[in-house]
Amino acid sequence: MEKIIFATGNAHKMVEIRMILEDLGMEILSQKEAGITADVVEDGTTFEENAIIKAAEIGKLARQLPEYRNAIVLADDSGLEIDYLNKEPGIYSARYMGVDTSYDIKNTALIQRLEGVPDEKRTARFVCAIAAAFPDGSMEVVRGTMEGIIGYEMAGENGFGYDPIFFLPEYGCTSAQLAPEKKNELSHRGEGLRKMRAVIEARKERE
Repeated sequence: MEKIIFATGNAHKMVEIRMILEDLGMEILSQKEAGITADVVEDGTTFEENAIIKAAEIGKLARQLPEYRNAIVLADDSGLEIDYLNKEPGIYSARYMGVDTSYDIKNTALIQRLEGVPDEKRTARFVCAIAAAFPDGSMEVVRGTMEGIIGYEMAGENGFGYDPIFFLPEYGCTSAQLAPEKKNELSHRGEGLRKMRAVIEARKERE
C-alpha cells in the first residue's frame, strides 16, 4: 500500500487527518509512527514557507529509509490571525507567549487584549497551509481558511489550541463546541486537506 507520512507528532491533528484522508486508500502515518525524529527549524515568513521547509526536510529523511522511499510526505503550518492585532499571533501561534505556555493562558491573554473591542472588529481566521513533498522531488502547497471572530470567553471541549475562543457567528458556537465531523467539514485544516487530497488524486490519475 502506498504511504503518506504527515510531519507531526500531534495526536489531535492525526485524528483529523485520518478522518479526512481515509478514502484515499493509502496508509497514513505520523512522523513519529514512521520513526523519523527531527527538529525542523521553521524560519519562513509565511505559513506556506514553513510548511514547505518542514515537508522538504522530513521528505529528505524519509527517502533514506527503504520502506518510505516512495512515500508522500505532508507537512502543515497553521495558526490564528486576528485582524485587530495586526494578524497576531499568525505564524507564531504555537510559540505565542512561549512554547510551553498552556492554551488556557494564551486564550485568556488574547481575550484580555481585545477587551472593549466590538464584534465587527474582532474578525479572525484560522489558516492552514499544507505542503506535499513527492517522491520525484516535486512540491505542491495548498491553503485552507476558516473565518470567524474572537469570542468573549472560552467555551467548548471538542477542540484544542485556540478553538475555545474562535467563535463562528453563523453557528452560534466556538469551533471547540462543534461535533468533530462538522469541525472537519468547516475547518481550515479540513479545507486544506481536501484540496491536498484532490492534488494527490489528480497525480495518481496521471501516473
